[in-house]
Amino acid sequence: MHCNRWPILFFLLMASVCWAQEAGFVRGKILDVETKEPIVFATVRILGKAKGIITNMDGSFRLPIEFREAGESIVISSMGFTKKEYALQNLSPKDVNIIYLEPGVLGLSEALVTAKKRRRLSAAQILRRAIKAIPMNYPTREFAAIGYYRDYQLRKNEYVNMNEAFLEVVDEGFGSNDYSNSKIRIYNFQKNQDFKQDFEGEFKYDYKFYKKFIDKAYLYNYGGNEFTILRIHDAIRNFQVNSYDFINVFEKDVIDNHFLNKETDTSMDDEVYYTIGLRQSMLKYLAFGNVYISKRDFSIRKMEYAVYDRFRKLKDGGLNKHGNDHEAIFEVITEYAPKYGKMYPNYISFYNTFEVSNPPEFSVEDVLLNGPKSCFVFKFNDRVEYESALKKQNYDIRLRGERLKIKKVMVFEYEVEVYPDLSSKAFTDLVNEMESKQNKRINFQDIFYAEASNVENLKGSKVNEMTYNTYRQFREFFVQEIRPNGSLLKDTLFMDKHRPIFEDQPTTKPDNFNEYWMNTPLPDIQN
Repeated sequence: MHCNRWPILFFLLMASVCWAQEAGFVRGKILDVETKEPIVFATVRILGKAKGIITNMDGSFRLPIEFREAGESIVISSMGFTKKEYALQNLSPKDVNIIYLEPGVLGLSEALVTAKKRRRLSAAQILRRAIKAIPMNYPTREFAAIGYYRDYQLRKNEYVNMNEAFLEVVDEGFGSNDYSNSKIRIYNFQKNQDFKQDFEGEFKYDYKFYKKFIDKAYLYNYGGNEFTILRIHDAIRNFQVNSYDFINVFEKDVIDNHFLNKETDTSMDDEVYYTIGLRQSMLKYLAFGNVYISKRDFSIRKMEYAVYDRFRKLKDGGLNKHGNDHEAIFEVITEYAPKYGKMYPNYISFYNTFEVSNPPEFSVEDVLLNGPKSCFVFKFNDRVEYESALKKQNYDIRLRGERLKIKKVMVFEYEVEVYPDLSSKAFTDLVNEMESKQNKRINFQDIFYAEASNVENLKGSKVNEMTYNTYRQFREFFVQEIRPNGSLLKDTLFMDKHRPIFEDQPTTKPDNFNEYWMNTPLPDIQN
């Protein structure tokens, strides 16, 4: 319970704020009044208008200053928090305004009455009814969703490769195939140069040489289009087709694939929601999810789902939001909002990690055949550590596929001499054979093969050991306006789903384009 020790829920940030003012915008940041943690993906809408935005990873948002000058107010809402209205004129146009929200508290009488009516429904029954009600609760006729799209990466907690766009999704309705029939217009796009460009992070996925890859997963490119990848992960919109691992076909697989549990009810926008927990524990993976379902009509307001790798620990030694120390492979968060008598998309966020490989720091530069000494000479690019270099088992030398026994190893600073169990004549014959075939197009590994392993340099790096940079990849779409009767535009300049969104795509701008704005995040994502 919460008492009145928090009489003031909104505070303006003092002059110590180091972020610079962005001309033409009012900046805000929404935090939990108790934990002081950012409230991510809270909805901030202009009171009485269709337009609004969603808060960023650090709880920040920005609104055109024209709304403040016009005397407008905002409505802030987030699952589990009390909805608030606030006059924009109370926000500073110069600083980042800190706004605190209180966690929502369910009314005792309402909770008891609802529990009495629904007390016999199990978690599976509630979720099954919600899935069955999707055709009734969501639009089955054409509508348009206009919003702010971005994709970016985080490397060592720094935003890189920030791409932004305004898109209009023309959706034929939940009775149609989203991938085949939905059309997307690009109003405009930009590569935000205020954020660092990291070329390694922009490489295409490479599962042949593993230059860039998702560990223990494969990300299908659906024609190479980032936005298509994002939309296919909306399991509510695509409830009749395969969306992503373990959720699979939401309509028929989600209940069978998970342990279900009724969690504590929660609230949003003065409405009470069932909270259905999804859990699955497998040999290699852990999966956690929550589905928030209206007690009034069984519409699904929000769904969040994360899969973790049991064999990879968080590098900082901490715990993730589900209380374990495993790294997330991917996470999907989807939210819908009631408008015009139906549930329309509010936002979707898809997150995954990927790895970019680096050349080995310590490697073998060459292996030479020393005829006079009858030995192989391994030449390294750095000084070797004596004990690891002295071990015979760390060298694999093969002659026509047969592994040679090693008699002796001699270690020098940058070189190691490896003496095989071969007679002087046999070794001389090998040298002569290699020299005679030097100018011929043959695969020398069919004759001679040599490799070193587990040899270390003085810094402890193992020979030929690959290192990797871990990136966190995000694709997100935040709806600013819903048009329930479809698009106002009549042109056919739609995005080509088979090409990347920022590659030679047609663009078109409506007459009211200036009414939309990009909610670019603050460069610093620390709280």
